[in-house]
Amino acid sequence: MGQCEILFRPLPDGEGQKRMSGLSRRGWLAGAGGAAALAALPVSLRALPPPVSQFADAAAPISRAERMARIAKLQGLLQERGLAALLVESGSSLTYFTGVRWSRSERITAAVIPASGQPIVVTPFFEAPSVKETLAVPADVRTWHEDASPFALIADALQGLTGAVAVEQTTRAFITEGLKREGRFEVVSGAALVDACRQIKSPAEQALMRQANAITLMAMREARGMVRPGMTASDIGALIEKATVRMGAESDFALVLLNEASAYPHGSHQPQTVHEGSVVLMDCGCVLEGYQSDISRTFVFGEPNPRQRKVWETIRRGQDMVFGAAKVGVPVSKLDAAVRRFYEREGWGPGFTLPGLPHRAGHGIGMDGHESPYLVGSDQTPLAPGMCFSNEPGLYIPGEFGMRLEDCWVMTEAGPQSFTPLARSLDDPI
Repeated sequence: MGQCEILFRPLPDGEGQKRMSGLSRRGWLAGAGGAAALAALPVSLRALPPPVSQFADAAAPISRAERMARIAKLQGLLQERGLAALLVESGSSLTYFTGVRWSRSERITAAVIPASGQPIVVTPFFEAPSVKETLAVPADVRTWHEDASPFALIADALQGLTGAVAVEQTTRAFITEGLKREGRFEVVSGAALVDACRQIKSPAEQALMRQANAITLMAMREARGMVRPGMTASDIGALIEKATVRMGAESDFALVLLNEASAYPHGSHQPQTVHEGSVVLMDCGCVLEGYQSDISRTFVFGEPNPRQRKVWETIRRGQDMVFGAAKVGVPVSKLDAAVRRFYEREGWGPGFTLPGLPHRAGHGIGMDGHESPYLVGSDQTPLAPGMCFSNEPGLYIPGEFGMRLEDCWVMTEAGPQSFTPLARSLDDPI
């Protein structure tokens, strides 16, 4: 079908156990279609991805020139709005603009990006050599000792600038409160500024995300072939993580839900093991040069029953409904609405009620696994070329099982493009 070829063609070349700073974000829960869909896919999407070495070896980091362009865009936005600077502490936005990769603690590492001129990086004196290792743009690095105030350094960096100070939206409250104690600074949200930069992914960003998703899909495929009766969710998750690392990426999470646990999107505390007829839901992701993947696949160990087949085929068609609603300029809320209408016609829901789809149809993705915009009714952001999302309209039956398929994609002028081949069938899901 011509429309499907536009919607689903692969890109050209060129939250279980989600981890952050070594800690599991979903690990505490870790214990827990068919032929018609294939026929609708273009031949290029039915093929397996190229060998993994082609992806890992080709993972080009974001260049200094691109980071400089990001800062220039941000500074133009600051000037348009009459703002003095953006304050951003350690985290993905600091990495996005400066390259600095640093975890958050009570000791502040942050950047002041003024409306003109070089960024100023504030960091503890003894951390400066380490911080400079990943600093990828020209910047004035100013240090503070343990008995001094980092807020005074930030305030000093802002002296003489005109306008309010925008603060990146995830910056912790104690930092903005400490800044206010240092002088009469008007502080405003920097969310719109940061989103205007980060929501649109460059070709280099898209290439990294495509590579990361390909690695995750191959790791999941490998692990599926090793599933045996009696295995736990943790056993399967460990297989996925090991394969991901061997393929050259950092394993970020490997959420595996078995049997009834799959009826709850992020799992259950109740232990489950694989047996004949088990539903196995895998939701996995990795990090490659700072960019995230996020893929879900569901299969049945052994012979699926008719109800399992029907649910799987429905969620696969649900993904098509999301893709079919994706057009440049359309509010992202419309994508969620499209799949809910379809599910309601099939007897699920209505709305967010169970059995049905209790979560949004997808989320933005990039350097963070979940970032704006979100495919949900309350988000009216218009789709624009370069925006990247997940597509994951699962169905869940409390007390029985749940199923989810998830693929990441980029919006283009021609329509949405999936980073990876979509699932073929319940018998060949990866």
